[in-house]
Parts: sequence; C-alpha cells; structure tokens
Amino acid sequence: MEAHIRASMERVWELSQNPEKHPRWDLRFSRIIPLDQDEQGQVRFRYEFLLPFHAIRGTGTSLGHRHRADGQATSVLKFDTADSLSPIGPGSGYWRYIPTSCGLRFVTGYNYSPGMGLVGKAVDVRLIRPALGWATAISFDRLRLWAETDLDPRTARNRWFLDAGVRAGGVLAGAGLLVRAVQKQEAGLGALGAGAAVAALLFPRHWSVPRAGRCLRRAPDEQAARAPAALADLQEPEQSNTGTGRQG
Repeated sequence: MEAHIRASMERVWELSQNPEKHPRWDLRFSRIIPLDQDEQGQVRFRYEFLLPFHAIRGTGTSLGHRHRADGQATSVLKFDTADSLSPIGPGSGYWRYIPTSCGLRFVTGYNYSPGMGLVGKAVDVRLIRPALGWATAISFDRLRLWAETDLDPRTARNRWFLDAGVRAGGVLAGAGLLVRAVQKQEAGLGALGAGAAVAALLFPRHWSVPRAGRCLRRAPDEQAARAPAALADLQEPEQSNTGTGRQG
C-alpha cells in the first residue's frame, strides 16, 4: 500500500509514530500502549481493537530508523494475539518513508497468519484480507489529509459516513423511481431514476472525504516492496495468557 503525501518527513513521522496520534487515523488500532524500550531502541507495546461487545488485545514490538544516509526512514513491527475472536494472528509489517520533491511516499507491507482457527482460514482470502486492505488504504488517506491540510481524522471519518449515506440515499431513490416507472410504464420517470442512481455513484467526492482508491495497491518498484532488513532481527512479542488475550 502506498500514499503520496505532500508534507514533511517530520510531520508524517510524528503522526504515524506517536502512540497517541497513530490510532486516531489508523482504523486497524483503537489504542496503542507503549510498555518499555531496550538499548537497541526496540519498543514493546500493547494494542487494542474495540468491537461493539469485545476488545481484541495483543502485543507487539517495533523499531524505527528516523535518520538514514539515503534520507529515507523505516519502521518495522511484529505483533501477536491469543484472542480466539481475532481474525488476525501473529504477523509482521513495515513502513517506508521515501522523500520526494514534493513530500514523501508512505509505503507499507505486511503479512500475518489467520486467526479464529479453521473459520478464519476459510474466510481469510475472500473476506478478511480485502477488508484489511481497504481499512489500510482509507487509513492512509486519512493520514494524508491530516498531514497535508490538518483535517482531523474524526472529521474525515464523519464526512466519509455523510458522503456514503447521501450516495446510498440517491441509489435507493433512483431504484424507487425505476420501480414506479416499470409499474406505471413511464419512460421519463425511469430515465429520472436511472439518472439519480448514476449521479449518486459517479458524482465526484469532495477533497475532504477519504477514499481508499487514492492509494496504490501494488508496489511501483522493487525497493518499496522489500521489507527492511531490521525486520528479520526484531524480537518476537512476549506474551502471557490473560483471559481473552495475552498481554506482555
């Protein structure tokens, strides 16, 4: 996944690495709690993802390299959970911050083992991975809007819901007109219904509405798709059983 962000490295690094700001734009986390940091700079943390009637909890380790000779920055992490309701099991990922002439390329790659036993394995490819990919992409666009225009991620979220609601209403209204047109055999009413539905789907979104389609879903070059070498040496999360999940 890749987003082009017209903002400084310092701005994007702060919004993505600060454990209080990170969950504000990233739909994949509801809360991140740092635990400690070792001499190599590796940080142990707990994370939470809040569902309506359950909180999925897990632990992870991360390591960020802010200053590199080539001007880039990288961040790597490993995560795990013992929560039987989590569709995502142990995994790892990375971020690359690649400077450009007008900002930077913010790139991520990740992988994981499915959770939820046989059920999780059965639905992972067709349901969980596409949903997680969409959540990652729209989260990246929320970060982009925050970094570029200072639009609060909660405001961006609310505008997305408003936009989706208006479009859904337009489609339903158009469908209703089409049904009436068929019943009354009125071509003009049918054309009006079709036009309303098409307009609801194709009318351009406002710039402040986050959209997953603004992100690249395939790496444009080999370097962006390659995980940083530091990921291989990153410590595995330390966990202990605590009921619904394990916490370090």
